[in-house]
Amino acid sequence: MSANKFVAIAALLAVAEARFGQEQVPVAAVQALGAAGFGDPGVAATIAGSIPSALLAASSPCDKLSIADQMIDELGNDPQVIEAALGLVSAETNFNPFAVDVPFVCADPALPATAELRGVTPLVDPAVTGADVANAASAQSLNTPFDAEGLSQAEVMIAQGFTSFTAVDAAGENTVLDGQDGGADAGAGNGADDGADDGAEEEEEEEDDDDDDEADDEEVPAGCPVQAPAAGDDDEADDGADAGDAAGLDFGVCQPTMAFIGGVNGRPADEFTFIPQDSLVAEGQQEALNPNIITNRICDQLVNVCDASEAAIAACEDAQAEIEALGTRDQSTADTWNALLGFAGTDSSAPSV
Repeated sequence: MSANKFVAIAALLAVAEARFGQEQVPVAAVQALGAAGFGDPGVAATIAGSIPSALLAASSPCDKLSIADQMIDELGNDPQVIEAALGLVSAETNFNPFAVDVPFVCADPALPATAELRGVTPLVDPAVTGADVANAASAQSLNTPFDAEGLSQAEVMIAQGFTSFTAVDAAGENTVLDGQDGGADAGAGNGADDGADDGAEEEEEEEDDDDDDEADDEEVPAGCPVQAPAAGDDDEADDGADAGDAAGLDFGVCQPTMAFIGGVNGRPADEFTFIPQDSLVAEGQQEALNPNIITNRICDQLVNVCDASEAAIAACEDAQAEIEALGTRDQSTADTWNALLGFAGTDSSAPSV
């Protein structure tokens, strides 16, 4: 190999590595919040630790917006916290350019829920067609947010003239929005999950959303149940999943329950937060004071990693809306959620199942 070719290849690899490091960019600002005394001990560090995986292709692009809301909810609305959260909202989401050629953008109009975070658009890889438009708009939005009334982050980007992305809705499904002239199709036919697998391999995350057998071979901790019992199987109803039996919901390799527990991750023993009970569901998402953050994560994971059925995903979304409307933040919230999905009687004070 000639010296010139070697230099050229090394330069390309350096650029690729730099792009794949974008998931680390917002982390430092969030870690600094903990050092500055925002939130209870360990909370900022926990949130910071959840950011990198949320910016990888293996996650829904809506996850980072949920985490940004979580920052305000748990660390306060001080300008320094808002600034760090805005850094996450505007952060570039990674994708594997060898698998797809456009990024993924959240199409859930409910996110972010925090008013100070709305109207801000994300950066995109400079190699993407129209990236100059998108990145100029992102920089502008941090100073003067765009009108986002009733609009998702993806729809705000379209309004600013950028359509070269795959929109992902609240359920984690790819969708084409009005104004996209084939933008979602530019992903070479790969959905969020397909591109996620290849992108995750670049980051050595090694997740497989499509193969149940391989999912069983991964290091899922012992004791993680694979799904609610089959409809009509009364003999297995002793585990508290009576409603799940009746509904016949197939949650794939996950159990979509959540718990309400005190003292998680260094918090005071009398400070209670919500967490997913299933370790695969909880991957990349830690505890939260707001149950809606956890219900959103559970429903996303049913789509992204659990191989749940369409009926189970729809049931999760319905339960998510009911919990949001309920507005409670106590043990009854977790118990209600579990019952809605067919797991009445599950111990919601237990950290895992």
